[in-house]
Amino acid sequence: MTSEVPVLNEHSFRYAGWRVALAASGCVFVSFASLLVFTFSVFLKPWTGEFGWSRESTSLAFAIAAMTVALCSPPLGLPLDRYPARRILLPCITIFGCAFASLSLMTPHIWHLYAVFFVLGIVGNGTAQLASSRAVTTWFHERRGVALAVLMTGGSIGVMIWPPLTQALIDAFGWRTAAAVLGAIVLAIGVPLGIHVKERGGAVVAREHSASGASVAEGLRSRVFWVVVIVLFCGSFSQNGAITHLSAMLTDRGVSASGAALAASSMGATAVIARMTTGWLLDRFFAPRVAMILLLIAALGALIL
Repeated sequence: MTSEVPVLNEHSFRYAGWRVALAASGCVFVSFASLLVFTFSVFLKPWTGEFGWSRESTSLAFAIAAMTVALCSPPLGLPLDRYPARRILLPCITIFGCAFASLSLMTPHIWHLYAVFFVLGIVGNGTAQLASSRAVTTWFHERRGVALAVLMTGGSIGVMIWPPLTQALIDAFGWRTAAAVLGAIVLAIGVPLGIHVKERGGAVVAREHSASGASVAEGLRSRVFWVVVIVLFCGSFSQNGAITHLSAMLTDRGVSASGAALAASSMGATAVIARMTTGWLLDRFFAPRVAMILLLIAALGALIL
């Protein structure tokens, strides 16, 4: 007599995959894509004011981090195909939190800033969606769009919280203490939650899952792959260029520092709803068509700004 195996229902809130998605969302909340991208503009003026660096030379630090993320993402992807995601996620979050906190020890030598951002870039995508989504996708098939939206929502909540929190810390204690506190928050939240970002059935399932797709060589020869790369490059180029200077641009035009931080955080408030809606749409409609409409809306926003 055999025991009946219970059916796993992705549509149930009790399904274990949703707990993994929420844990992954918490990791994205304290990730490079959330914390660093949306606090850089808040730190920009304090750094240039104290050390006398130009905005151009200071902004080069973010460019170094962004380019390092791009170069290090493929090497991070290789171990993610062979090992459980948390083996990559946890070390990256730990290094990221410690490196961010080390900004509190900044010296007047700008190479110090560049070196820290280089380290942040190396582990950047290991803290963000690259590692977390690898685990989440092994749990879902029918509700994968919503599950990935839940993961991404952590970043949107971060966008709401990090700019005003960072500005409040700078106003109350100075930018050095703000950097140290933010780095400590990354460790306090990211490490405990990262432990729970597990693949369904372990690393064996993850490897079997990856084996069902195209090979690396086939992917690199695919027109679809390069279309996605070009779209992501153009989107990141325009949006990150505006986001990383948003607070400085607004305060230059008479907006208060707290008002500028609130303006940045407003993007997170709308993104929470938008990402959940996007996940719902992706589960029901042709994904490229959904992406095209959303990218046109994003382009319009950048044009208006």
